[in-house]
Amino acid sequence: MAAESDERFMRLAIVEAKKAETLGEVPIGAVIVKDNQVIARGHNRREQLQEPTAHAELLAIIEASRKLSSWRLTGCTLYVTLEPCPMCAGAIVLARVDRLVYGAPDPKAGCAGTLMNLVQEARFNHRAEVESGVLREACGRLLSDFFQKLRSRRNHS
Repeated sequence: MAAESDERFMRLAIVEAKKAETLGEVPIGAVIVKDNQVIARGHNRREQLQEPTAHAELLAIIEASRKLSSWRLTGCTLYVTLEPCPMCAGAIVLARVDRLVYGAPDPKAGCAGTLMNLVQEARFNHRAEVESGVLREACGRLLSDFFQKLRSRRNHS
């Protein structure tokens, strides 16, 4: 049952990632779920906002905190198409997100198990449960297709 729910919510994160792509952003999307309901959504907006912290996860965390009127996101699961970077992994810990589910690993900046595991670091006062690889191929394909198109456009200009 959990696997079905995880895939269902990851598909919603993929929808968010596609929104980012339509804006010319790296296609990464996130949703936050509490009590089996989506309470927040986010997609990358760094280029649009010219803001280095406008990652999908952070935008979703901000929205969820506002919706719950609390910075503590206990009881929440964050679904994101790409493994969180150090900044987002830190925000997950600080926001007390209970569970992180991600699609594709990030060999360049992944901090939920690939390069390091900040979300489960024993020295912090909070650790999130991590589920990796949910719809991994679909999530990874979004990114590889995006960067392939970007390289193709650059080579033809």
